[in-house]
Amino acid sequence: MDPGVCYIKPEYLVEIVKNADVKLGEYPEQHDLEKKASKKGKKRGQNKNRPVPYRVKREAQLCSSLVNGDSSASCSYPNCVYQHDVKKYLEEKPKDIGEKCYIYGENGHCQYGLTCRYAQNHIDEENKNLGATEGVRKPFTHVDIELLTSLRKRQYNLDKSRNISTEVEKRKCEGYTPDYDLIPERPAEKKKIDFRNKLFLSPLTTVGNLPFRRICKEYGADVTCGEMACVVPLLQGHKQEWALTKRHPSEDIFGVQLCGNKAALVAGATQILDEKVNVDFVDLNLGCPIDLIYKQGAGSALIRRQNVLEGIVLSCSAVLGDKPFTVKTRTGVYADKSVAHELVPKFEEWGASLVTIHGRSREQRYTRNADWKYIEECAKQAKEIPVIGNGDILNFEDYLESREIAPHTSGVMIGRGALIKPWIFKEIKDQSPWDPSATERFDMMKKFVNYGLEHWGSDTKGVETTRRFLLEWQSFLYRYVPYGLLEHPPQKINARPNCYRGRDDLETLMASNNCTDWIVLSERLLGPVPEGFQFLPKHKANSYG
Repeated sequence: MDPGVCYIKPEYLVEIVKNADVKLGEYPEQHDLEKKASKKGKKRGQNKNRPVPYRVKREAQLCSSLVNGDSSASCSYPNCVYQHDVKKYLEEKPKDIGEKCYIYGENGHCQYGLTCRYAQNHIDEENKNLGATEGVRKPFTHVDIELLTSLRKRQYNLDKSRNISTEVEKRKCEGYTPDYDLIPERPAEKKKIDFRNKLFLSPLTTVGNLPFRRICKEYGADVTCGEMACVVPLLQGHKQEWALTKRHPSEDIFGVQLCGNKAALVAGATQILDEKVNVDFVDLNLGCPIDLIYKQGAGSALIRRQNVLEGIVLSCSAVLGDKPFTVKTRTGVYADKSVAHELVPKFEEWGASLVTIHGRSREQRYTRNADWKYIEECAKQAKEIPVIGNGDILNFEDYLESREIAPHTSGVMIGRGALIKPWIFKEIKDQSPWDPSATERFDMMKKFVNYGLEHWGSDTKGVETTRRFLLEWQSFLYRYVPYGLLEHPPQKINARPNCYRGRDDLETLMASNNCTDWIVLSERLLGPVPEGFQFLPKHKANSYG
């Protein structure tokens, strides 16, 4: 058998999978976009210069002072660009998506009021928002606006991290020994979080958002980590970057992953996270292969900048005090020069509490199978700290095989496998495969949409943001081949299936690799897309190796 082929039972094979519900002329702009993308040839990393799916104009949005339908309310901003004519706004507002508002059902009020795309569920005949309480308004980010203001004005006191990074630099360059209080604690002296034998959800850029992490927690993920956050935007008080640090109450062991190229900057961001955000650990990204990050000397570029890397780990471990500072790295920059086994004992010496090894180099990205034999070699180098393996886990059989090959690892981290089938955590814990029906998988997507509306908002902007992230996720979800259709289970992560039809029309639609079909699925959950809507997935890591 060809290991690159995912074999389907003959009765489900077809020459071409077409969606009967979609007419070829229904989304002409989308078809033109996909055609242009296919002509550009094979590129690695990201779909660059892709269009913005939809942008909501501020002039078309209702001013927040009027969302509850209070005609006596007035806007305090003389130059406010938002809509202040409630009657005109309601006439131009897109039609409601559904009859029941998830936010209103959960909380007894919806802070989006008249702007909610499910507003008829909580608006009375006089256009008053039911259940509204004074001052109820959802902030863009969970972080105090005063913190963001102090960061923008460079008024936040970072003396602690500056002093530590300066002392660490002296220690490295001059053989100088700093005061005891500044020396990173031994791993054994750190706050005890039992990382061993846990199932980790990998920090995933774009698709590892809070609603997706909630889904994975419900399926059994033990440890979650936010999307990679760049330290410079954090230090500058950018709302969008700080939004990545938000934690849901269900995430009982939660960390934030940082990406930076200088010890002082990463240590400064670590200090703020420790003082202002509810995190259990902070992780350092040494794996990001994207050219933009790599050329700045961050992500996987730090593997070859070990002097800077040492300063970052020493400084951040000291700044966090009793909280764990962890590291996630690839095997190296180049495929023929693996260095992670040399770095593991150094990480331990510098104060890291855990190391995760992604079994591929920066050069390989996702085009080769993860090297679990090398991960085992790395794990053997650690004395006390746990080493976690990462790569190509899509089934409980893959999990068992990885633990057999690498018995010295203390657990596994799952990335693409969780994106393709989030219930992988359930399968591993049950030690048996699960074959959810198309309806059950669709209900999971519906749950994600509800979580997305709660997180990003139920107004038009929030709906389209939820749709965009749903489509990004669908660019991975379509790769799941239902267990009952496999000729030789289990499915392997880099094995490409032949064209097939599902056991019903919905399952066939979910298997489509056509962006237009993904849009159709989103419309079943979030209503029709706006005029001119276009979409291409951000990452090309959803492709097969």
